[in-house]
Amino acid sequence: MKILVINGPNLNFLGIREKEVYGTQDYDYLLNMIGEKGKECSAVIEVFQSNHEGAIIDRIQDAYFDGTEGIVINPGAYTHYSYAIHDALASITIPKVEIHISDITAREEFRKVSVTAPACDKQIYGHGLKGYLEAIDAVIELKGQS
Repeated sequence: MKILVINGPNLNFLGIREKEVYGTQDYDYLLNMIGEKGKECSAVIEVFQSNHEGAIIDRIQDAYFDGTEGIVINPGAYTHYSYAIHDALASITIPKVEIHISDITAREEFRKVSVTAPACDKQIYGHGLKGYLEAIDAVIELKGQS
C-alpha cells in the first residue's frame, strides 16, 4: 500500500516550538517513527512537509495520479481556514485521515473548528505523535473496507 503523510506549516519545528503542547521529540523522530511503521505494515509511506498552502494542494492533487492509496494529513494552522485544502482533499476519493498532535478541542477557540476534517474520513487528535501511527492504521483499515 502507498500512503502519503502530509504535514503543514511549522510541523518541521517539532521539538523546537511550544514543547509543552507538541512535546520534545523533533521532526526527525517523527520521520523515523513513520518509517518504522511503514516497515511494520509493509507500506510505502512518503512524508511531505510544506509551510506553503499551494504546495500542499499541489501534493494532494499529485496523489490522484501517482498511485497513492491513502492520505494522513496534519494541515497545521491551515486546518482552521483553508477551504482550498478542503477542496483538494474532497476532490480525491481515497481514504483520508486528519491528525493533530494536540487536543484541538481543548485549546484556543479558533483551533476547535476544522474546515478540512469534513473532507476526510476520520479525525484523530490529542494522542501526541503516536496519533500518526493510529492514522496510518485507520487509512489501512479504511482502504480494506473499500
